[in-house]
Amino acid sequence: MPVLRSGSTDRSRIATAVGTLLAVLSLLLTLPAAAGAADAPPRGSARMGVGVIAHDGQGGLPPGSRAAQTEGVDVSSHQGNVNWSSLWSSGVKWAYVKATEGTYYKNPYFAQQYNGSYSIGMVRGAYHFATPDTATGAAQADYFVNNGGGWSRDGKTLPGALDIEWNPYGAACFGKTQSGMVTWIRDFLNRYKARTGRDAVIYTATSWWTQCTGNYSGFGAANPLWIARYNTTPGTLPAGWAYQTMWQYTSSGPIVGDHNKFNGALDRVVALANG
Repeated sequence: MPVLRSGSTDRSRIATAVGTLLAVLSLLLTLPAAAGAADAPPRGSARMGVGVIAHDGQGGLPPGSRAAQTEGVDVSSHQGNVNWSSLWSSGVKWAYVKATEGTYYKNPYFAQQYNGSYSIGMVRGAYHFATPDTATGAAQADYFVNNGGGWSRDGKTLPGALDIEWNPYGAACFGKTQSGMVTWIRDFLNRYKARTGRDAVIYTATSWWTQCTGNYSGFGAANPLWIARYNTTPGTLPAGWAYQTMWQYTSSGPIVGDHNKFNGALDRVVALANG
């Protein structure tokens, strides 16, 4: 019978263990990472235009225009406390403030932003970042209205806006089919109107709208369009709209990054506020 020496036995076991560990590590390195797990931002951090540059790119700024347009901004918790007096002095006359996202998030800076813009003299409104994969359209409309998204005919409050665009947390269309997305949007809009008496503004980008709704044309008659395109013109609009009411043209403007042009003079902004 052969005699085993403990030293060589230990070395053999160690070599076997190391070999097994190296094989496991090699296998792990070749496996794909969980999709989006490392890159997804925290829930609640989404804001208007979060996916525009990544999906649509960015061009030049719009040239000066002889047509009357009124400068505006949109803000979220990303901007924190906003210097409204500086924006007012620079020519900004209207603003939209993120109020809510899904049914799980309220902007902690909402009061400073919403009330501050109003106090300085701006016409202002609130917007909701839609997450169609987390709750129904009706439930999210209720959450929005209950947490800052309401409306009053005071000449300084714009109708609420539905921010419906690329999903920063996962699949671009939130796992919805095109018909399913149209149904979700319709449910949100119907509940918002039932609660406030106003047709909500729709903020979107043409390429997302085409991909995720099949370029549905049924909302253009009632819901004002706020188009997102960072270039010299608004470009091709989604089906159903002959013109945009608002245009987000940059995410790198002065004082506050997200700047917009209202398609008309200030009296038209007030007219939209009054309904």
